[in-house]
Amino acid sequence: MASGSHVEGSPLLFAQRVHEIADLLASIGDPVWVGDVSAAALLRFDEFELRPPYHLVVPRGRNVSRIGHVVHTVVELPLIDRSTAFGLPVTSATRTIVDLARSEPIDRLTVAIDSATRDRLTTEDFLHRRLVALRGRGRAGTSVLLDAIRGIEVTRGGHSWLERRFLELCAANATPRPLTQHVVGRGGQRLVRVDCRFPGTRVVVELLGYAFHRTTAQLTNDAERMNRMLLDGLVPLQFTYTQVVEDPAGVMALLREALAAR
Repeated sequence: MASGSHVEGSPLLFAQRVHEIADLLASIGDPVWVGDVSAAALLRFDEFELRPPYHLVVPRGRNVSRIGHVVHTVVELPLIDRSTAFGLPVTSATRTIVDLARSEPIDRLTVAIDSATRDRLTTEDFLHRRLVALRGRGRAGTSVLLDAIRGIEVTRGGHSWLERRFLELCAANATPRPLTQHVVGRGGQRLVRVDCRFPGTRVVVELLGYAFHRTTAQLTNDAERMNRMLLDGLVPLQFTYTQVVEDPAGVMALLREALAAR
């Protein structure tokens, strides 16, 4: 239930920057792709902002430079590593993550991986296979990326800022790590998927994001889900964005009480 979190600013500013990149690409001419953190922002990875300097990718041998921007070169960029976003040629989500590993810390890589898998732009299996195919001798960032995929970072598995913050709270308070986006049953024709399920207990947690608005249909669906969980003997807790941000101690106290009781 937790909503995603992008930080690109206003839609108008984002659109303006998309046009800036389009003009930049046109001035260079094909073949050229948007890459690295700029591609991450265009692919809507959480917490990646679209802003200058823009990162571009061109085949090695092209003499391209643009003051104020970053131009990367590659020996080749296979079709499998290409995509489009907002009408612009970009490196694929998988290739973007592999390239980000050269410079981004593990917490940012974790956000990129979770964003891309949540939005079905890649899978962990495909990411592993492309990493093996692209991994050259001494390729920067490989070990950090492998750690991020394996979940060394405590926020791994969080599908939104709110989920990642909740996982951080659990880790900081020595609370067992929950499973994320876990299917706990079926309500009617729908799978009942919860934000967090604590293994070995019946405690589940739903996180209600800041932008969470309940229509009549959503209220009906929520009631069906809640009823199903209760009938199945689960202990569902709900925490709002405001509770997690402003009263983390209260959130953790209630969670510990539920875990101790069950």
